[in-house]
Amino acid sequence: MNLPILTIITFLPLIGVFFILFNKGEEERVSKISFHVSLLTSLLVFVLSLFLWFNFDKTISSFQFVEEKKWIIDFVKYKVGVDGISILFVVLTAFITPICIVATYNSVKFRKKDFFIALLVMETMMIGVFCSLDLFLFYLFFEAGLIPMFLIIGIWGGIRRVYAAFKFFLYTLLGSVFMLIAIIFIYMQTGTTDVEALLALDIPVQYQYLLWLGFFASFAVKTPMWPVHTWLPDAHVEAPTSGSVILAAILLKMAGYGFIRFSLGLFPVASDFFSPLVFSLSIIAIVYTSLVALVQKDMKKLIAYSSVAHMGFVTIGIFAFNSQGIEGSIFQMISHGIVSAALFLCVGVVYDRMHTRQISDYGGVSNVMPNYAIVFMVFILASVGLPGTSGFVGEILVLIGIFKTNYLVAFFAATGVVLSACYSLSLYRRVSFGEITNDKVKALKDMNYSEFITLIPLLILVILLGVYPNIILDTISISVENLVSIYNVKIATFNNLMVK
Repeated sequence: MNLPILTIITFLPLIGVFFILFNKGEEERVSKISFHVSLLTSLLVFVLSLFLWFNFDKTISSFQFVEEKKWIIDFVKYKVGVDGISILFVVLTAFITPICIVATYNSVKFRKKDFFIALLVMETMMIGVFCSLDLFLFYLFFEAGLIPMFLIIGIWGGIRRVYAAFKFFLYTLLGSVFMLIAIIFIYMQTGTTDVEALLALDIPVQYQYLLWLGFFASFAVKTPMWPVHTWLPDAHVEAPTSGSVILAAILLKMAGYGFIRFSLGLFPVASDFFSPLVFSLSIIAIVYTSLVALVQKDMKKLIAYSSVAHMGFVTIGIFAFNSQGIEGSIFQMISHGIVSAALFLCVGVVYDRMHTRQISDYGGVSNVMPNYAIVFMVFILASVGLPGTSGFVGEILVLIGIFKTNYLVAFFAATGVVLSACYSLSLYRRVSFGEITNDKVKALKDMNYSEFITLIPLLILVILLGVYPNIILDTISISVENLVSIYNVKIATFNNLMVK
């Protein structure tokens, strides 16, 4: 293909921003036009991402649709491309964004034009992260995404929005400073920041350990791993519904993708050395945050802590260093992106009516909102990992992969499945069942047309991926097998050198 499809997909949202910026007039008219422009732009990006996926060759592991150009600074190249791992995150980002835009129209009450601009800029930055094949370019997209999310939380968030926005910004920025230092060092040692070239090189082992820690400092905060996870519940609680959806569905996955692409790809020896550290932090995250979720009174905060626990499965699967573990972690990220987005949207449905997220204010919702109760139940069961839903596939693959590596870690990870059932089903029981004790609940109306539009596509995907997971697995399998084989060769070579 001669068409620069990745560049078009990445920067098309900014064209939508351009049209919205010059949209002036009465506020109501401007809001409607901004909504339609942003929705049309995001839908076009999604269609192009599907076109990209359908034209992707699943039989080869190399990067495809590669575009390369010199940029303003000599050592920073504009180079983009996708393989079987990254292309799915591009499609996921393009799929979630229009859903957020539709969900936003009723929930955001002021400065809608600015909110749509922030969402479209955010989409460009997120897609850019998954397409980048240059370390500096990756870093620029990775960090630039902080700005629109900071504004989304700080302007349209809840009562403590300024505190949550600054906490989110400072945590993630501080961690990423160490990654920038590591990138600069890599360039000084190798003379390149080209990801393809670096993956073909063997970075000297004596440098790998500190470089791995530099990248880990950024990815651990963004994942988020225990104990640097505390920014996430605050950000979720204060963010508007669409902000929480973007944060849970896409932003957390950028760090998981970074672990796979850079930690394993560039620093295999260091990844092997630090795997016990990752396992320990992941197990603590799974068990501790699940227990914390059990005692939460706020629906959003409960789902936020569950996200930390589910991302603990992701990091365990990645550092299992086998095909089942890594495929499971990727599938888990895709599934969690869909399920967590749906759960936050479900919270938004009742919050827009009741203006409270306290679980105790609800009860008996299924009596007055039966359609909502059914949809909410499907997503809760997917979060638990019920067979037949997308949540089951990722978790079982991760458990199989880690059992091959370390059965003790597999045992503790499995406790997370049990705890997940406890807090998720408890949430559903307290919200949906029982007698109605709040008069406001009696007056609730079932889901409207726009809410159905946002939730039904997610529900269909949850079931479809649970019944036919090969939609995802066929795309990622060759790239994952290539990653694992290269990792095993490099580790075997290092071990042979150590023996000699």
